[in-house]
Amino acid sequence: MRRENQSSVSKFLLLGLPIQPEQQGVFFALFLGIYLITVLGNLLILLLIRLDTRLHTPMYFFLSHLAFSDVFFSSVTVPKMLVNMQTQDRSIPYVGCIAQMYFFLLFVCLDNFLLAVMAYDRYVAICQPLHYAAVMREGLCVLLAAGSWFVSCVHALLHTVLLDKKSMRPENQSHVSEFLLLGFPIQPEQQGMFFALFLGMYLTTVLGNLLIILLIRLDPRLHTPMYFFLSHLALTDVSFSSVTVPKMLINMKTQDQSIPYAGCITQMYFFLLFGCIDNLLLVVMAYDRYVAICHPLHYATIMSRGLCVFLLAGSWLLSCVSALSHTILLAQLSFCAENIIPHFFCDLAALLKLSCSDTSLNELLIFTAGTAVVILPLSGILVSYGLIGVSILRVPSTKGICKALSTCGSHLSVVSLFYGTIMALYFSTSSGKSKDKDMIASLMYTVVTPMLNPFIYSLRNRDMKLALGILFRSNNLFIQ
Repeated sequence: MRRENQSSVSKFLLLGLPIQPEQQGVFFALFLGIYLITVLGNLLILLLIRLDTRLHTPMYFFLSHLAFSDVFFSSVTVPKMLVNMQTQDRSIPYVGCIAQMYFFLLFVCLDNFLLAVMAYDRYVAICQPLHYAAVMREGLCVLLAAGSWFVSCVHALLHTVLLDKKSMRPENQSHVSEFLLLGFPIQPEQQGMFFALFLGMYLTTVLGNLLIILLIRLDPRLHTPMYFFLSHLALTDVSFSSVTVPKMLINMKTQDQSIPYAGCITQMYFFLLFGCIDNLLLVVMAYDRYVAICHPLHYATIMSRGLCVFLLAGSWLLSCVSALSHTILLAQLSFCAENIIPHFFCDLAALLKLSCSDTSLNELLIFTAGTAVVILPLSGILVSYGLIGVSILRVPSTKGICKALSTCGSHLSVVSLFYGTIMALYFSTSSGKSKDKDMIASLMYTVVTPMLNPFIYSLRNRDMKLALGILFRSNNLFIQ
């Protein structure tokens, strides 16, 4: 721990442009006009690309993302500047300043990546025109767009966490430079056995989910909305486990339980990010099943490529905002003396208990965000399957029930496993071993559930089993 004598600021003052008072009205009207043209012009581009099927090409797919990014890039700074010019109040709260900086870095980084991706698209179109459709396929376009978003989020988050860590903290307090993760209460002679067990579970999770992504990528029959979302769920599960398990394994092997402050905050951010995406993807998949069963004739029209990409991008954006909100508020707290976390990863609730600052705002955000990213998605899943059940009961038949179960069985199993462990964690009775129960429940939905998902979707899904059989037969022929 290092001791720091620091003062704190609750807000900053933005000086703005050096404009004379008599010119304020002119410049206000000028910047307002420019901003409105930016927003309306880019929204028009989005609308045209959405409505005209001739523009459903990789070039315009990336252009729509660039237009979307430009709207938000301008909206991060210009509205605040206009408000300051109009009200003469140049102050901005500390949290608002950090949030503004995060989104500014996010969208400027995203702009850069999208421009590079668009340049690559033009290179393929001009230099390899005959192979353009094969190279710039839908999967690659979605991957490039999602990768741009992901790298931009990480880049902006690193700057935000490091800046907030160096920011001025209240009063004369000790500030911890690292935390200690106690992990599981495993006896020394059992360390090797549990290390091998968790390593095997982690490798099964990674390889199983990557196999699902590979099967969906290679089999054209799996290029449907359901498997599009499943591939992203598999990618999220790999990332979700990779946030916590490798660090846990390193701690078990080296007996070094420390984690730096910045590393702990970063781990918590990605844990919240991928946990939130898991929730949202499950409700999106439930909606997809509802449309497939209750509106089969309109399925292709409703679950269009544009809507699928929009639902996926919305899940990522909402998850980033939720995780970032928790991260920024947590980074403002002070940790005085206690730095021992009774968990195998940097759990938000455990960190709040260690803080010597007022955590009421953090708890309010947990309640609000928990409602938005856990309760509402769960309610959406229950409503979707309730409507599916009503639709089946209207025309009861053994064939219809079997078809519905084959269509929804895998997803229902995953939902039950995921939310069942979360409910077991948050509704478990308090006792002397409640911390151990919390860790076991957390292990279930961070390690066990992602590991079982590939088996559930492979063993209970006819299309996946067929694609898996074709893949193995192709490999056997190649070997022979």
